Amino acid sequence: MSFKKTNISYKDSGQFSKLLMDYVAGDEKLKPFYEYSPSVKGFGEAIKKMSGYDYPRKVLVDSLTEYYNRNVPGMASDATLKNIQKLEDKNCYTVTTGHQLCLFTGPLYFIFKIITVINLAEKLNKEYPSNHFVPVYWMASEDHDFAEINHAFLFGKKVEWSHENIGGPVGKLPLSYFSPILENLFAIMGEGENTADLKKIIADSYSSEKTLAEATFSFVNALFGRFGLIVVEPDNSSYKQVYSPIITDELLNGNSFKIVTETNKKLADIGIEPQVHAREINLFYVDENGRNRIEKLPNPAVVGGDPRVDPINSVSPYKIVGTDKVFTEAEIINEVKSSPEKFSPNVILRPVYQQMLLPNIAYIGGPSEMAYWLQLKGIFENYNVPFPVLMPRNNAMIITKPITPKMAKLNLKINDLFQDIDALIKEFLSQNSDGLPDFEKEKALLLEAYNSMGNKVKEVDATLVATTEAELQKQLNALKNLEAKLTRVLKQKEETSLAQIRKLKEYLFPGGSLQERTDNFIPLYLQQGPAFFDILKENFDPFGFGLEVLVEE
Repeated sequence: MSFKKTNISYKDSGQFSKLLMDYVAGDEKLKPFYEYSPSVKGFGEAIKKMSGYDYPRKVLVDSLTEYYNRNVPGMASDATLKNIQKLEDKNCYTVTTGHQLCLFTGPLYFIFKIITVINLAEKLNKEYPSNHFVPVYWMASEDHDFAEINHAFLFGKKVEWSHENIGGPVGKLPLSYFSPILENLFAIMGEGENTADLKKIIADSYSSEKTLAEATFSFVNALFGRFGLIVVEPDNSSYKQVYSPIITDELLNGNSFKIVTETNKKLADIGIEPQVHAREINLFYVDENGRNRIEKLPNPAVVGGDPRVDPINSVSPYKIVGTDKVFTEAEIINEVKSSPEKFSPNVILRPVYQQMLLPNIAYIGGPSEMAYWLQLKGIFENYNVPFPVLMPRNNAMIITKPITPKMAKLNLKINDLFQDIDALIKEFLSQNSDGLPDFEKEKALLLEAYNSMGNKVKEVDATLVATTEAELQKQLNALKNLEAKLTRVLKQKEETSLAQIRKLKEYLFPGGSLQERTDNFIPLYLQQGPAFFDILKENFDPFGFGLEVLVEE
């Protein structure tokens, strides 16, 4: 199967933020908020600066080896195992993306993120052969927003997992009663050339004895292990031990709040609305009660005379929101030392956790991720942790063979698809229906005539200018009414074609958004098999910023 690629710029697609466009264009006003440009040259600068940082490589390699042996014994690819061992080398760096544990990978852009890190690692290995670069997927297993990850859309249908979640890390959710979800998914998938193999991969990955984190780990490994992808589970006591100095500092000093608040003011000064806002403590506490925020109470009296609070020394206790649990300062610091895995960073501190653990030279993210990473450089500087090269993930729209004849019949080109539906219909009627005048041209002629007339009227009798303008407005209104009536008539004549346009638009832009933000990869995998990932690899350029439209030939 072959695909023809067309690159649509971020601007022409109408689907991306100005901030993202300014970032890849190197806008001067954004440069204080990141370290390196998203370019081959930028990576050369990053290698020089990061080479002196002491990464916990042994902790990382030992923990990865143990996790793989425990969760996918004998199923890790040779490429992945070699890449894990390469991490012991001080000249080895990771290229990382992170994502939530979306059901069956969720929207297509999850897959696009993975392909981007794989391609970028390969590209950097060629550009800088004295170093090693390995691709990594960082599982957001500690996230607790179940509603964001419990569903997938395929073939226009929604597969949803209903589960009573107490608000704890979604990665810990058991799959004990997951079989009805698989039955529903498999019924939607039907039968086909690639169906049996994919069903087996899914069934093995999402088996009942696993947690959601273990299932996602297994699934991603099965799909992408052949490319050497390493999957990292950050909910790990050894990793948190490495991170514990920052946890302690956050609890005692709350530096991240001060730093991000100041950065947000600077962003606001150049007209950029911050993507996220920091709390005074940007950590959660994880126990049997879930994953709950930690608050430092300003006054000991508010805890109702808790005996552990020293009213004489005004020791401010730490409150676990939504529970009755309270810590004194000494107690919570001891808790960090003994059980660091109970402390989970939020979006503000998660990136520095990742960068402190991994020898990570690049982070690949979507537009919103790019936006909030630009708020965090000051935190990295505060803790002397290397800031990575920020790289936008590849974006794509995939148009399969059944769609191309429909586009041809409607005389639609790729660029036409990115117009809003009303403009697209109007252009279609103008091109395909006899008798629809160019009303914009007619309006311009009318304005020109009345402007000329108005100048002459003003010379004769200035009091008649208002009357002339009123007549002009009447004529413009009449022209607008005529356009609306004629458009309605033509729409009725072209009802079938317009319905096809709307259906095509909804298929490629479900809910008005890009296909990649809603649709799951499974339908495309069922058509192409594992080769689907090779097609993406072949057509994605990690430095080819824009939207790739892939049309099956």
